[in-house]
Amino acid sequence: MQGHLIFVYGTLMNGLGNHGFLSDSDFLGDFETQEKYQLSADGIPFVSRQLELSSIKGELYAVDDDTLSQLDALEGHPNWYKREIINVVSEDGFIVQAWIYFNEKSVGRHILKGGDYRSYSLI
Repeated sequence: MQGHLIFVYGTLMNGLGNHGFLSDSDFLGDFETQEKYQLSADGIPFVSRQLELSSIKGELYAVDDDTLSQLDALEGHPNWYKREIINVVSEDGFIVQAWIYFNEKSVGRHILKGGDYRSYSLI
């Protein structure tokens, strides 16, 4: 297994536009955030702490240093999205700590109350 756990909730998920960045990474399963956050979207998704609205649904990957650096560049870390450690929960209740990209600049975007970007991206 590679060195960093990363929780993705948007275009990096399997089948979506930026998933190619994770093609050499280990998929560890479907997870969701342990805490509740606000998921909003305007084409691309944003997770923020503005509202404790819902758990965010996504996927967990193990990535190497190079992939993490590429993801940081893609997400504009730390100036646009900010990478932080949170707890995520597997479908069977297993809790791990993983990186997530937050963006607190999501005011005025469409809020996804169910915490699932796929429901927005498939509309």
